[in-house]
Amino acid sequence: MSNVIRIFVEKRDGFNVEAKHILWDIRHNLRMMSVTDLRYIVRYDIEGLTAEEYDQAKGIVLSEPNADVIYEETLPVEDGWRVFAMEYLPGQYDQRGDSAEQCVQLLTQGERCKVLTARVICLKGDITDDDRKKIEEYLINPVESRLASLEKPATLDMETPVPENVKRVEGFIRWNDDEMADYYSSMGFAMTLDDLKFCRDYFRDTESRDPSVTELRVIDTYWSDHCRHTTFLTRLSEIEIEKAALGKVIEDALDEYYATRAEVYGENTDRIVSLMDMALMGMKSLKKKGMIPDLDESDEINACSIEVPVTIDGKTEKWLVQFKNETHNHPTEIEPFGGAATCLGGAIRDPLSGRAQDHHGRGAGLQLLRQPDRSGDGSGSGALRQGLCCQAHGDRRGHRRFSQGERHPRGAPARRCDRPPRRQNGTRRLRRRHRLLQGAHRKLH
Repeated sequence: MSNVIRIFVEKRDGFNVEAKHILWDIRHNLRMMSVTDLRYIVRYDIEGLTAEEYDQAKGIVLSEPNADVIYEETLPVEDGWRVFAMEYLPGQYDQRGDSAEQCVQLLTQGERCKVLTARVICLKGDITDDDRKKIEEYLINPVESRLASLEKPATLDMETPVPENVKRVEGFIRWNDDEMADYYSSMGFAMTLDDLKFCRDYFRDTESRDPSVTELRVIDTYWSDHCRHTTFLTRLSEIEIEKAALGKVIEDALDEYYATRAEVYGENTDRIVSLMDMALMGMKSLKKKGMIPDLDESDEINACSIEVPVTIDGKTEKWLVQFKNETHNHPTEIEPFGGAATCLGGAIRDPLSGRAQDHHGRGAGLQLLRQPDRSGDGSGSGALRQGLCCQAHGDRRGHRRFSQGERHPRGAPARRCDRPPRRQNGTRRLRRRHRLLQGAHRKLH
């Protein structure tokens, strides 16, 4: 007999913001207008609680009686609805489950129970099997999640297989170019074939041994566009500008770059032409002419600070204005949502770590994100729709941001872009209860 307790928690009508958001997303971004209704249910599987502890936790930690409807053990679904569930991959952090475990332990003051969560989607409408599969692939991010079983498990204990010894790439240093090309095509490396040949020559001439698969994967990661700005530092040997409306403007800008480059480096220079050099050329020219004595220099290559006078209450103070560029081309290509989300997170984090107030570029370049394996709208181009980028990464189009001390004008209308209902943070409620229970515990003791 299973000791696992299963409970389904669904928002009441009027509180079901997440369900409305996903329905809007499917109908507009997948263009499946045949989906007429959608239910979104959070499923908890719990092990290690007594019946009394469970009765206490289900109305305090796992649900809000005024906003939620709970179903125990089985989920009632009417005929004509299609159901599937999503869960995190083993090893992925389940924030909702972890928060629930902590809150229940604070409530019971006993041993910590085990909680696994899943999200259940119920679809209504004229939906074919292909439509359902397309929706599943759209909602489930295979990097972190998978399709979950609808059957209740006998236990929540996970069997962790013992990993095998790290494999050596036998014969790697003796491979010829054809063998290297075959291996390269089988591994899906981000680095180029020439990079892999460089690794072969290094391990042959310096280490005198075959590398392990782990070593090649680590090198591949650190040589990716994410870690060393591969794209921006690529040598540009030939630059061809298409004949278009702005072709002449771009040609003039390129000629100006070459002329400025000659002034800064001299005519005979070994420095490569690259996108990074183009981006920095204006600053280098001003620096050489002595026009920016207040430049704050560092070893950082994708950030800078300038000193500016700021008048506050009639008094002039020296302030630093910091600029930060964040490039996540490689991780975004592999995992678009997570890659771009960490891009914006880094762009916000770095200025904050310098004690600066963040005013980042709003949605800059998000329309360029690509997801090669699925188009999102059936176009087959692989480009993510702007709406997807906005929903996943908090695009602030149409919102004015106010600095500290600046008051929002009373009665000013909120300018909003056309977007789906605002999402609720699924674990915010549990974290709030966690803090309340901690405070109550301190008072009791």
